[in-house]
Amino acid sequence: MASDNENPIRIGLLGIGTVGSETARLLIEDCEELSARVGRAIELVGVACRNPDDVDFPWLDHGLLTTDTEALCRRADIVVELFGGLEPARTMVTLAMESGASVVTANKALLATYGPELYRTAAAHGVDLYFEAAVGGAIPIVHPLRESLAGDRVEWMLGIVNGTTNYILDQMTTEGLDFDVALKQAQEQGYAEADPTGDIEGEDAANKAAIMATLAFHTNVVLRDVTAEGITSITAEDIEAATAEHKVIKLLAVMENDESGVSARVYPALIDERHPLASVHGSFNAIFIHARAAGDLMFYGRGAGGAPTASAVVGDVVTEARHIAQGCTGPSIPMYLDLPKAPLDAAKAAFAVRFVIHDKPGVLAAIAREFSDHGISINGVNQDLTPTRHDPGYSGELQQLRLVTHQCDEQTLRTTVKAVQGLDFVTGTPSVLRVLA
Repeated sequence: MASDNENPIRIGLLGIGTVGSETARLLIEDCEELSARVGRAIELVGVACRNPDDVDFPWLDHGLLTTDTEALCRRADIVVELFGGLEPARTMVTLAMESGASVVTANKALLATYGPELYRTAAAHGVDLYFEAAVGGAIPIVHPLRESLAGDRVEWMLGIVNGTTNYILDQMTTEGLDFDVALKQAQEQGYAEADPTGDIEGEDAANKAAIMATLAFHTNVVLRDVTAEGITSITAEDIEAATAEHKVIKLLAVMENDESGVSARVYPALIDERHPLASVHGSFNAIFIHARAAGDLMFYGRGAGGAPTASAVVGDVVTEARHIAQGCTGPSIPMYLDLPKAPLDAAKAAFAVRFVIHDKPGVLAAIAREFSDHGISINGVNQDLTPTRHDPGYSGELQQLRLVTHQCDEQTLRTTVKAVQGLDFVTGTPSVLRVLA
């Protein structure tokens, strides 16, 4: 009888979609080389899918396909979960770990919702849970947070972590497209799903923010702890106004750990065109980390796509296969802190607010008085913006007025903007964007 060290390490793959098919291809076509890197043979022993008859890839033996996901989870040494969503992914991942298998996943929604629970399950059963591909696609960001910076204190992180929204905003900026046109183009290019809600409303980035905050701050942060704003309200006028001030708009994930507590937020923000994030184009991602000893670090690369994401998945498979070959496990994910969540009004920022106004004498003074009465200091004013549409019942030309504040809390800012909206010479819905310092 062969010893365990002579038997191949069995890999079960759950899901054969865009990422799953590329993962299967890499595991099959590069099997010999990957086995050499592991120091022991690896073998893809099954691929769970809903409709095997619909699967047709030249590199995949149809005999590997199965609808019995539970049986595959029980007989594999490593289960690669690429179903996505919460169920049956949660049930299958838990079953795999309870059966003694380690798990590799790219499922950001699963980890952002049930991550702490799954980390504890992995530790309790002496197996590993790896998920490099869940944040940033091919960018190696999870490993640095989990291991490379384990001896440091991460104080804050920010970055572009959603390729779909970055592509849309980039097209609006560089090509002058309206939001709807840029979104349609993103869908045609394969950067956006048929239902893009999770991306454009900020939920995808919020999932990733929860995962990164948990790893970096060693405390339980889940999706419900993250506040998220999307980009659906960004207009061509917002882009034009930003360009006039030598700025660009990016959807950012911002995670902080300071005296007010831990916070994780997603929102569109204005950044200076000279900032490194301004040069992140298309579907690329970039993440900044500031650690107390290491200082500033930046990670950049493709944040989406079948092949780049599969690269990160297979990298985790090789890592875990090495652990199995050597009879050990990797480091656990310690959540030894119970840090408070920072209240929303604890976060202060500078804001750019764009109003559409009737062009009459005294308008600027009246608006400035509202800001002053609410205790918000104005840092700059821009009236040199393209006039906008006509307002029914008003014979004059509508103008755009853009104010940039000094730092203030969001709740006060929103109250002030609402008060200004009540003035009879202000029309439409104001645009409110944070300004990255």
